[in-house]
Amino acid sequence: MTAHRPLVYLIAGWSGFFVMALELLGARALSPYFGSGIYVWGAIIALFMLSLSIGYLIGGWLSSVRPSVQKLSAILLLAVATALPCVLVSQAILEFIFDRVADPRYGALSAAVALFFLPTTVSGAVSPYAVRLLVVDSGSSGQVAGRVFFASTLGSTLGTLLTSFYLVLLFELDQILIGMMAVSVAVGVAGLLFQSGGSRHAGSV
Repeated sequence: MTAHRPLVYLIAGWSGFFVMALELLGARALSPYFGSGIYVWGAIIALFMLSLSIGYLIGGWLSSVRPSVQKLSAILLLAVATALPCVLVSQAILEFIFDRVADPRYGALSAAVALFFLPTTVSGAVSPYAVRLLVVDSGSSGQVAGRVFFASTLGSTLGTLLTSFYLVLLFELDQILIGMMAVSVAVGVAGLLFQSGGSRHAGSV
């Protein structure tokens, strides 16, 4: 059965879009408190890279236990849930850290960790999990990994361009975040409904 494949690639691509858009919006959210200098971007980039690397490990581990499209969709929905503080309490968190961390370098890093560590880590689990779902034999694993990371990176590219060129000019930061979370929920629910007739587990490799 291969009907799940387009959905898995869609989830991987959208997750890539979500992560890069969140990274750009994160720097924008931090700038009123900690400036827009290189240390803010350094904090954001370092945090996102660390979070993704941890997410890759977690995704690979989770994929070893009865992987399914339903569980991949649940990971996407969990990323939305962990991103809720970015919309609901980001200002309170940023003000709290700003008042207590004098050095803007470590203030920016602390704020990035507080707001973006969890959603980025969870999002990082998507790609390795997607690879495991799509691999049906060891001989195709390299091709599958290449296609999944192509979809994810293409999504990241689109997220970067659309967010920086258009969305930030048309909408408020919270509006963009809510819109992205709504898309994530729609894609995640589509994955759950796809599985409603019975789980599809990946073949052995």
